[in-house]
Amino acid sequence: VQLQASGGGLVQVGGSLRLSCAAVATAGSRIRLNIVSWYRQAPGRQRELVAEITKDGTTTFADSVKGRFTISRDDAKNTVALQMNSLKPEDTAVYLCSAYFWAFSSDGTVVGAREWGQGTLVTVSS
Repeated sequence: VQLQASGGGLVQVGGSLRLSCAAVATAGSRIRLNIVSWYRQAPGRQRELVAEITKDGTTTFADSVKGRFTISRDDAKNTVALQMNSLKPEDTAVYLCSAYFWAFSSDGTVVGAREWGQGTLVTVSS
């Protein structure tokens, strides 16, 4: 399984961006996403959890983004989106998605695992 993160870019203060995390199954298998999370890491700072969504749609947000960010999932497409509004300079970071999932192989094997995407850079200019 690969996680492909996209949607980052340069935006002005107060602007919006929509990040997407797509889970791609290896050939011959299918996947079911469980908990999917977005983290971010700014230069010189620790990685922090930004938002998370469980398989039943329960969401969690960091206090710093509550009311500005939303997270949603489309299980038919194995994608999770992070909508970021009212962006601030302190939101500047590399955003990474992480997913717990089950992978179902054609031979009946079921594997549970966690994967990370490659990250997408968000820069908010003042």
